Amino acid sequence: MTSELRVPDELVATHSKYFGDAGRVWLDNLPGLAADLIERWELRRDGTPICGAVALIVPVVRADGTPAMLKIQPVDDETVGEPVALRAWNGAGAVRLLEYEAESGSLLLERLGDRTLADVPSDLDALRIISELLLRLNARPAPDDVRRMVDVGAAMLDRVPVALATDANQDRRRLIRDCAAALREVLPEPGDRLLHWDLHFDNVLAGEREPWLAIDPKPLAGDPGFELLAGLHNRWDDVVATGDVPRAVRRRFDLMTEVLGLDRERAVAWTLARVLQNKLWEVESEDATFHAGFDEAVAAALR
Repeated sequence: MTSELRVPDELVATHSKYFGDAGRVWLDNLPGLAADLIERWELRRDGTPICGAVALIVPVVRADGTPAMLKIQPVDDETVGEPVALRAWNGAGAVRLLEYEAESGSLLLERLGDRTLADVPSDLDALRIISELLLRLNARPAPDDVRRMVDVGAAMLDRVPVALATDANQDRRRLIRDCAAALREVLPEPGDRLLHWDLHFDNVLAGEREPWLAIDPKPLAGDPGFELLAGLHNRWDDVVATGDVPRAVRRRFDLMTEVLGLDRERAVAWTLARVLQNKLWEVESEDATFHAGFDEAVAAALR
């Protein structure tokens, strides 16, 4: 008999912190859900489960001997579009989707390697790889059932007045105003490309079909300029170590916009719109730990 799956402590902590009672209920049901999927999809466990911020990932082997990864995550606005995007890309630049269950939000994915772009010695070489992947991923028009930038952007702007009224941080309020103004400029042309929305170094894994493949999309129909901030954030210590943060940020930004063939002025506006999303989350969650200092430095460098 297969032993009951142990949920990683990191996943328990994340769900308890951000999802409260609903997160704890989901965690309680997780071992049973995993066992049910493994039985129905004729899988066997093949290693120690790992986790991302919200998902449990279990190494498995299919009945035909093919190694795969079982990914189980709650269904919400961010995760519901993942199988839609993976089907649209069909393995071209992204991990291949093998099975999907809509009710539980569970995915069976091809198994990739353990190396991420964080293992590439040069941060600029790794950033070029991300940019080349984005060029391919963004080349597709978004399917109809993916969230639209026009709606996401409008919702962000609707949240701005409350954030400004409740935030005690004067510098952050100023940044929110500036970024909201940038978003208003470009939102009338929101774009229709299929965006990954979260392509950073740890979301690109080594593969056998291709040297590098994207994982864990949070798909959105929009302008590729909205993709850049996640890439700019990687190895931030390397940027600080240059001693000239604005120059290092612009060097990264110019590399990405050149590879993607983006209009630089519009890409700046969309990047500030992405900064706005982070700042609104900080105000609403009262959690400024992850992006502390980074968004401000990027915005200052690009403006």
